[in-house]
Amino acid sequence: MNDRARVLAAVGVTVLLFLCVQLGALTLVEPFQESERQAVENPEDPANSLVYFAAILVATAFMLAAFKYNAQWLIRGLVIAVSAMLGWFVFAEIVPPIIVVGSLNLLALLGGLGVGLALLVYPEWYVIDTAGVLMGAGAAGLFGISFGLLPAIILLIALAIYDAISVYKTKHMLSLAEGVMDLKIPVVLVVPTRLSYSYLADGSTDGVIEGEATDDGNDGSTSDTATQAASEHTDDSTELETEHTEDSVEDRPRDRDDTAAEADVHPERDALFIGLGDAVIPTILVASAAYFLEAPTLGIPGIAMNVPALGAIVGTIAGLLVLMYMVLQGKPHAGLPLLNGGAISGYLIGAVASGISIATALGLSGL
Repeated sequence: MNDRARVLAAVGVTVLLFLCVQLGALTLVEPFQESERQAVENPEDPANSLVYFAAILVATAFMLAAFKYNAQWLIRGLVIAVSAMLGWFVFAEIVPPIIVVGSLNLLALLGGLGVGLALLVYPEWYVIDTAGVLMGAGAAGLFGISFGLLPAIILLIALAIYDAISVYKTKHMLSLAEGVMDLKIPVVLVVPTRLSYSYLADGSTDGVIEGEATDDGNDGSTSDTATQAASEHTDDSTELETEHTEDSVEDRPRDRDDTAAEADVHPERDALFIGLGDAVIPTILVASAAYFLEAPTLGIPGIAMNVPALGAIVGTIAGLLVLMYMVLQGKPHAGLPLLNGGAISGYLIGAVASGISIATALGLSGL
């Protein structure tokens, strides 16, 4: 298999991982609601989005300070702890309560602790991806039932703007991403293009995500999504960037010569990387649409899927494919503007196709 075919196969796997996060979140919507996991008292309050966005800014500042003062261990520890907690939440809904201590599902707790231990002891790419899908589905499901339609849309728009600013103007996410990638934590999804690839053995982050040449001539950037993902929900929600910023997907060394780098459109890659936050943030709208909007359902057993939610999924994947195309062409790009824009557009198209007014779809009808 040539390099182009391997990269295309990896792109397909990346899309599959996104779908696992999205469908996983939809599977968890109703169980989370029944378990009263809703994080706020009034999910329709737009102020929830502002509070969450402020938390992202605080998390970002915390991470920058941690890297500045060589306290990376603290970030790693927090992310692994959050991973174990989200894993526990997810397992509590899908693992039968065979062994119960008090009201505690012991097997679910052990499953969550197992996720944390695996990340601590052996963070190979398949461990990272498995934990990332569990975390992503759990976080998106929790936020989806906690953010009504209007707050969810406000949040996606705000994070898309923030992503663009942090990537194209301030560029502070580049520094964060570079540091986060070295921690081997599930703030990114890692998709090898070669079966022999080892994330543990890959000690560098050259060309992983953003399009900024480092002193050694390689692209060692990072991503907004990953950075935010690690911060907040391990996530921050998420936003690593796949190529230049937060939602990017690429691992490729770059020359110091920018012209040569741009001419090398399809250099050999060992793996593609995309921020977990890139998968989680648009999925919040998917879960919110399925939970809060009364619309025709698709009748899929165990999955809370309606037409607007399906539209948001299709829109997200369309944005992802455009993003990866741009990244693989050597064009740095912020991910959330495309991903969130695709999710919102697809959602609104699905809502209109279901006979729902734009005002209702935007959560404005009750205001």
